[in-house]
Amino acid sequence: MSKTDNLILGPEAIEKMRIAGKLASDVLVMLDEHVKEGVTTEALNKLAHDYIVDVQGAIPAPLNYGHPPFPKSVCTSVNHVVCHGIPTDNKILKDGDIINIDVTVIKDGYYGDTSKMWIIGEGSIMAQRICDVAQKALYAGMAAVKNGAHLGDIGAAIQEVVEPERFSIVREFCGHGISNQFHHEPQVMHYGRKGTGMELKTGMTFTIEPMINQGTWKTKILPDQWTAITKDRKLSAQWEHTLMVTDNGCEVFTTRPEEDLSFLTA
Repeated sequence: MSKTDNLILGPEAIEKMRIAGKLASDVLVMLDEHVKEGVTTEALNKLAHDYIVDVQGAIPAPLNYGHPPFPKSVCTSVNHVVCHGIPTDNKILKDGDIINIDVTVIKDGYYGDTSKMWIIGEGSIMAQRICDVAQKALYAGMAAVKNGAHLGDIGAAIQEVVEPERFSIVREFCGHGISNQFHHEPQVMHYGRKGTGMELKTGMTFTIEPMINQGTWKTKILPDQWTAITKDRKLSAQWEHTLMVTDNGCEVFTTRPEEDLSFLTA
């Protein structure tokens, strides 16, 4: 058995991944009308938690995950926070902020993981640019996925979008295999060289989640041991999807209704 064979899901597991992915994307859709000026990140966390537990009958994967245990049910990363921002009553969204909300749900033992950006109010030209480029980078990485491609193809495609725009790609965090575990192999780097790394095979499931910084790619972890910020405190943006490799492309489990993914080959 090759290293990749145990990463390939069977039909029953794939169907559970479809369900978990749909639930995760539904949380972001539900939150959409609530993400606005004057709202606290803790209020958004409570809305998400109650929806996941009471409406979906699912489990919020981040809650009590890791060491130290993550204390909330979603991650809310505002402005210069790269990822793993902890919701609080003190963080009130204001006009011009950008925020990433990262949702992972567990349903019937399987995980769906996704995130998106919002701009509060008008937002600066830079805020709009970095959010747009981060989403284009995710889509470019997704378009590189198919049976027989390599992990390096994903990273290379992302670099081709990001670096001409003079943004940087975070190195310390990456996408990851996901199925009946939150994180497992492969590690999906968001930079790389075509034709390098693990060969992708139909039935493999993982996330792609490029984090794009306005300035340096370097990050710093705050004393809470979770929140990662840009070292120069400039803006950061990220989008994420969970997907499965198919013979000719990929199937995205966490698509939202406003997205047009017709450019992908399923």
